[in-house]
Amino acid sequence: MKKVGKFLLNAINTRLGFILTLVLIYWLKTVWAYNVDFKLDLDTSYQYILMLINPIPLSLLLMGLALYIKNTKVFYITTAIVYTLLNILLFTNSIYFREFSDFITVNAALASSKTSAGLGASALNLLRPWDILYIADYLIFIAAFSFKKLSFDQRPFNKRAGFAITALSGLLFSINLFMAEVDRPELLSRGFSNVYIVRALGLPAFTAYSANQTYQTNKIRSEATSGELKAVKKYVQKHYAKPNPKYYGIAKGKNVIVLHLESFQQFLIDYKLNVDNKEYEVTPFLNSLYHSKETFSFSNFFHQVKAGKTSDAETLMETSLFGLNQGSFFVQYGGDNTQQAAPHILNKTQGYSSAVFHGNIGTFWNRNNAYKQLGYQNFFDQSFMSKMTKDNSFQYGLNDKVMFADSIKYLEHMQQPFYTKFITVSNHYPYQSLSGDDKGFPLAKTEDKTINGYFATANYLDSAIKNFFDYLKASGLYNNSVIVMYGDHYGIADSRNTDLAPLLGKDSQTWTEYNNAMLQRVPYMIHIPGMNKGFINNTFGGEVDALPTLLHLLGVDTKKYVELGQDLLSPDNKQIVAFRHSQGDYFSPDYTSFSGRVYNTKTGVEITNPDEATSAKLKELRDAVDEQLKISDKIQTGDLLRFDKDSGLSSTDLKSITYKKDALDKLKETEEKLGKKSTSLYTKHGDRSTQDLYKAPSYKELHPEADNEQSTKSTSNKKK
Repeated sequence: MKKVGKFLLNAINTRLGFILTLVLIYWLKTVWAYNVDFKLDLDTSYQYILMLINPIPLSLLLMGLALYIKNTKVFYITTAIVYTLLNILLFTNSIYFREFSDFITVNAALASSKTSAGLGASALNLLRPWDILYIADYLIFIAAFSFKKLSFDQRPFNKRAGFAITALSGLLFSINLFMAEVDRPELLSRGFSNVYIVRALGLPAFTAYSANQTYQTNKIRSEATSGELKAVKKYVQKHYAKPNPKYYGIAKGKNVIVLHLESFQQFLIDYKLNVDNKEYEVTPFLNSLYHSKETFSFSNFFHQVKAGKTSDAETLMETSLFGLNQGSFFVQYGGDNTQQAAPHILNKTQGYSSAVFHGNIGTFWNRNNAYKQLGYQNFFDQSFMSKMTKDNSFQYGLNDKVMFADSIKYLEHMQQPFYTKFITVSNHYPYQSLSGDDKGFPLAKTEDKTINGYFATANYLDSAIKNFFDYLKASGLYNNSVIVMYGDHYGIADSRNTDLAPLLGKDSQTWTEYNNAMLQRVPYMIHIPGMNKGFINNTFGGEVDALPTLLHLLGVDTKKYVELGQDLLSPDNKQIVAFRHSQGDYFSPDYTSFSGRVYNTKTGVEITNPDEATSAKLKELRDAVDEQLKISDKIQTGDLLRFDKDSGLSSTDLKSITYKKDALDKLKETEEKLGKKSTSLYTKHGDRSTQDLYKAPSYKELHPEADNEQSTKSTSNKKK
């Protein structure tokens, strides 16, 4: 043992040995932080391997640069500085994560008031006993050098050997990056979540990524001028579609409940899945709403997302602006750009409170920052709900029924009227089979497992929506609310549609891009209890048109806001839908452009040699789409809404929005202050909870006959 100890001591007393020792200690600290202070949502053994690997490459690269320095004093000082900076980065993020469940971005660090918002004197309360481990090594090194157990190596390190260390660390990082892309393709280009980047590449890489994002966004932002907003407003005024007086204000003052239907496509409405010569209605409850006189349903409503997918849909639905041509607006700009979004508008004009409920982590798509700019006063993510287990969740969050059930204890304490959004996740790729008693809806029988499971998870979502509606009715919220439902984007990718074709009554061999185009439709329904003016509207529109449509129903004229969409119920709607996914493509009642091909929308026949009049019309449509997208990009990348003084909206007060764990206590404090004037559901029920009114029967409870059929089949197979 003495020989081993002496060998290690001699090794540490060399320059390379000293650096490798620091890399080892930093690796141990980082792995400790990953597992104790950070919540990295590690789901697979592959992700655990990534987590174990990622602290090494960049720490070795950065500290290894000191090996090129000949001077002994400068070498040790440089090494100590780099090592200390890495440790400061690690420790400050550990403290920050305990409060905000996120990592410190460069932009947040530069805006120190935002970074410290909600911390202040309470930062001391975030310290933990084990934090001594972050500085214990410094105490040990000081003692070791003081008592001459360690000494400084006076010998310069060989430059070729130094280059070998640099090359090795570069190779290790390349391998790390490759493995990260395998686990999560387009990790850096789409920026799903800060957590995803840290668990795959480590904190130094995340900080560098954040710095680049901050530089790129701030550069464009700094060059934007108020003059550009004037040009934008001319476009907005020219394309404004005035509200239909028949419907304007018919939902004024009602609560708004938005149900985000993950990956839900329009073809599921009224669809019956045929399995073994028996038909199964996939979404019976949503079908009933779609055909109800209390619902405005839109049959030609298209998603308009690109790389930001779900986050793009949220951007479109709540701001009437598009996501970016590359990457996610929420990730790149969402936490900083001034917004004229639904929750903010309704709060300032009609006194609405607001909240989002989501069974996934708050950092996904940078929601915990983007929602503040949208004006959401509360964000109840997975950390506010049940602990995730194999039985109640999957990789994208809590099952929908669990999420709805857990949300009620917060919803019932919100002051009315409120604007709330519930983000479902169970109908998310890869559409895994449900477990336990919720399993039972038959799987489709194609060669594609993704398609086979899609109908079962959609049925589960439909059941969860019905359960929530039943709760709204039982609690008394239903009659005083308008419920908005929308599909965010496609569920089945175009590459799988030929396998889907037979289920839709189509021939895989004759499937065309026109068929792919028509599958970009998603549901959009506005359900207003007690109204009898509802109908199925065939107007061509997209997610950018949702906000002006909703606001006009709520009695809010959108003329003074910068919104690029048009009210779908307005007779002035132009019915031109830009398809963001591929440049220059669009949908309209007469013509559809998709993947570089143009079709007659009514017949599906491809137009290959248009006459002069048709060519002129196609150019007009293409120019209109290009202009709309360019206008949106100017607004989004230049943060032009910060120059708008005519909207009557003040900027979001970010200091008052923290999404801290005491959110429920604050809602209750508001109730107490208001007393009898409180409009919360809890107060209306005589200070009694309504949680027991939510019932969520399983598939087997609702369909006992299905369980009997399964048992019969199983017995029959055993006999065979």
